[in-house]
Amino acid sequence: AVALLVQDGRFVTEIHETKTGEAHVEAPKGETRKRGKANRSDLALFTRRMADLTSAGLPLDRVLQVLAEQTENQQLSDAVADCLVEVRGGLSVSAAIEKHPNVFPTIYVQTLKSGEASGQFSESAERMADLLENEVARRSLVISALIYPAVLIVAAVGVVIFMLTFVVPRLADTFAGFGNALPVPTQILLAITGFITKDWLILILGIVAAVVLYRVWIATEAGKYTRDKMFLNAPVAGSIIRKATVSRYARVLGTLVYGGVPILEAIGLAGASTGSKVFEKTNEKIVQDVREGVPLADAMRYAGHFPPVLTHMVAIGEETGDLPKMLNRVATSLDFEVEQGLRRLTTALEPAILLVMGGIVAFVVLSVMLPIFEAQQMVK
Repeated sequence: AVALLVQDGRFVTEIHETKTGEAHVEAPKGETRKRGKANRSDLALFTRRMADLTSAGLPLDRVLQVLAEQTENQQLSDAVADCLVEVRGGLSVSAAIEKHPNVFPTIYVQTLKSGEASGQFSESAERMADLLENEVARRSLVISALIYPAVLIVAAVGVVIFMLTFVVPRLADTFAGFGNALPVPTQILLAITGFITKDWLILILGIVAAVVLYRVWIATEAGKYTRDKMFLNAPVAGSIIRKATVSRYARVLGTLVYGGVPILEAIGLAGASTGSKVFEKTNEKIVQDVREGVPLADAMRYAGHFPPVLTHMVAIGEETGDLPKMLNRVATSLDFEVEQGLRRLTTALEPAILLVMGGIVAFVVLSVMLPIFEAQQMVK
């Protein structure tokens, strides 16, 4: 331990034994690390740095040491420090990171393991960095596209709640004098307002119960499958979700095949990476067909859920022996379509939200004004 530290130009003042799994590296002086679970962005940055350092020719233990010091997330830094101890003890990098499944997903481990076996560790790390950076970019795109519609929805809900809980109740006593002569829209509005203001506890309990039941439902295989199927078949948004799912499937499969992962294992991991039970079920059929000797392109075509552009490009990739390149091209093309679809969806959502908000406000105003107009007519 002393020799290793002296090689790095450090002066040893004190040494304590650290058990495997408890390694901890302090942040550089003047910097603080983020607490909490390492997210996809942290892992993407870590992987890109690892690919750059290994490409530069640094030994893997030195690479891990640098990354443990420079990683901004504390959980990821501690995991890398543990891996450093394991690697210096004789384990491979993939075997070391496999002990931290809460930080490094299975796809990550398998890609690096194949890279080690084929002598292309830096290339495999670079492909994994590309995959993670693409996912981070897409997630950022989705969040950016939905920010404005989300703000509009929150504003609309806030206006409606304000009118129903503060404005309308102040007019309820005035309308009470009209008796049963109130117009139907006004009676509906008063009934809704009365329920919200008097029975709000029931409303909150109902919402909480609905959320709990939903979470219990999607925790089951049948519930999650039904939910994912509904998402894929949803109007407008369903097409975007399907293309995004297929894009991720193609990109993950291409990354794994490029790294040398056996084709059956690569297909299984790609299906699990989609996060869709519908695609996972479909993928099981593909794995079975490929195991029996059916070409991958034909297996995808028979299974359904995959666009013709993917099956044709996979067929070309199988014929030319360059399947990863074809899969990456399809993923890039689908990513462009997803981006365009998101822009069209958000463009259509904005006026739709405004129209709904305007309709609700118009209903409230009409319900308030109708009794006043009728009273004026009676006075005349």
